[in-house]
Amino acid sequence: MADIQSQLGALGTSAAEEAPVHVQKLDAYGRAYATGKRKDAVARVWISRGTGKIIVNDKDYTAYFARPVLQMVIRQAIGIANREGQYDVNATVSGGGLSGQAGALRHGISKALTYYEPELRAVLKKEGFLTRDSRTVERKKYGRAKARRSFQFSKR
Repeated sequence: MADIQSQLGALGTSAAEEAPVHVQKLDAYGRAYATGKRKDAVARVWISRGTGKIIVNDKDYTAYFARPVLQMVIRQAIGIANREGQYDVNATVSGGGLSGQAGALRHGISKALTYYEPELRAVLKKEGFLTRDSRTVERKKYGRAKARRSFQFSKR
């Protein structure tokens, strides 16, 4: 019995010492690629060293996302990591609405930053930017007007 406990104890210490090691993941052009998702929107994001330009669907992000709140959401990940003006972001977004696309872009930028600089993972994880927000629209049910709304009831 004591022999089994000593073996289990040895297994526990070795597993604790072997924390996951995150390595830099770059493509042949020196870019980090990541996919971000939010609601029905999907963002494909490439990050490379540069001057801080953010291009979304071949437009500047301020032209694509006209609302200042959405522009702020997109810049959050780079701001938290203190990397303003150091990375160029090139992204394609599709699906969903503008709010979902901005959230997907933030998720993609955060993931790509961790692939480019793995030491930023702790900062971005603490802020919750690496977690995919899984909330989506609930599907419509049969016999109902919408997902949960019933048709109007009349006694007559």
